Amino acid sequence: MPNVNFTGFKRIVADPDNCDGQPRLEGTRITVAAILSYLAGGMNVDEIVAAYPKLSNTDVYEAIAFAAAH
Repeated sequence: MPNVNFTGFKRIVADPDNCDGQPRLEGTRITVAAILSYLAGGMNVDEIVAAYPKLSNTDVYEAIAFAAAH
């Protein structure tokens, strides 16, 4: 099944064959929930991007905005 894209969020997708269908950043297995968990645990955006080089600051901010909207 193809990725589900969310209107207004270019990098957030969901696919039942990846990460149990949880919203994630396209091209990664990093879920929106994981990003929120890292932030709640005290990491800042720069630390998350340093830990996951496939991500950009924009990706992290889009995950935050997606979570806030949903």
